[in-house]
Amino acid sequence: MTASLLFISGGEIVVVFLVALLFFGSKAIPDIAKTLGKGLREFKKATNEIQRELEGSTGDFKREIDDIRSTVKRETTRISEDVKQVSKKIEQEGESVSKSIENDINQK
Repeated sequence: MTASLLFISGGEIVVVFLVALLFFGSKAIPDIAKTLGKGLREFKKATNEIQRELEGSTGDFKREIDDIRSTVKRETTRISEDVKQVSKKIEQEGESVSKSIENDINQK
């Protein structure tokens, strides 16, 4: 049934228009068209408003995600630098202990 509504020919449109003309009368059709136009305009306005609200709330959400992402990146970089410093200190202390052991062995 839905597919048949999509394929309306010109003759069918004329028949529908004539039935509407007979049913409503020639004076009522402009008022009906005007009312339909207002309804469509209000529907489009409401749709645009909802779309703007969704985009606005999505924008806030995206900004929050970007803030979280930058914080995580900053903290990851800081932790990585801390690990490098600790690793370097351990390496230096290891070399110091190694030299101390070599000196002890050489002295005996």
